[in-house]
Amino acid sequence: MGAAHADSPELKAVQHPMSELHAVAKFSIPGSPDWVAIGDSVWISNNPKRNISQLDPKTNQVGAVITVGTKPCSGLAIAFGSVWVPICSDGSVQRVDLKSQKIVASIPSGVANTEGGITAGEGSIWMPSDAAGVLSRIDPGTNKVLSKISIPAGSYTAAFDAGSIWITGTKNNVVTRVNAKTERVVATIPVGPTPRFLATGLGSVWTLNQGDGSVSRIDPSSNKVSATIKVGVPGPGGDIAVGEGAVWVTAMGKPLSKIDPATNRVVTQYVGKGGDALRVGLGSLWLSNHEFHEVWRIDPKGL
Repeated sequence: MGAAHADSPELKAVQHPMSELHAVAKFSIPGSPDWVAIGDSVWISNNPKRNISQLDPKTNQVGAVITVGTKPCSGLAIAFGSVWVPICSDGSVQRVDLKSQKIVASIPSGVANTEGGITAGEGSIWMPSDAAGVLSRIDPGTNKVLSKISIPAGSYTAAFDAGSIWITGTKNNVVTRVNAKTERVVATIPVGPTPRFLATGLGSVWTLNQGDGSVSRIDPSSNKVSATIKVGVPGPGGDIAVGEGAVWVTAMGKPLSKIDPATNRVVTQYVGKGGDALRVGLGSLWLSNHEFHEVWRIDPKGL
């Protein structure tokens, strides 16, 4: 992490070795398990293998493995009976039907960055689609781009909450709020340095800031940062998720950190090999451990 980002005494006091983090189940995913999306089951994106894998939460077994386009990237979304998979090789979003488990559409939307995110809300799929500053709205009824909305350049990750699309402006250190009905930018909110990934929940929007490894908490009622939380995970990669009463952050070298939303502090942090992508759902944490070629299912109770 470097001397400039040495862990504070507060962080050191809550750190544990990865050997103390026990998984309910471990799924072997050859290649590079990465992005996670959760519906009735869990789906994992895998760039080098050009596929997405289904994890069955009832049996804790790997189910379907579906070949997609070259270089799946920039997140996953589950909505409208489908898994939506951004493809960086040709700048498309592929739609995989959950029932037939086949690709039923490939939508030439553009993909703004390999490290970004796609989201669903207000009857649409939303994809930051150009690094110059474009948010594409995809109509699942026609599988076509319905509109393109101007956003700040260098905006890569989107999430839906409170009737709005929230997009991290990694280049300009902001979060842009777009009203999903009017498609207008209604707020541009300064956050920590180099925000990349974000999550919504517990009445807030949360950004993981790669510049200093902090998390910014945004209050949607005021469109202002209400807290800045030191997590000690600067650098590329990582992920953030909300659920089971907490905010969770993953990063290489610090695979899992738990933030208490009542105090805006890290209360538990696991240190060691592992981590990369993360989601919360079906009563569990689902952690892509890139270096292990595994996805871990973790019971959040007791962490």
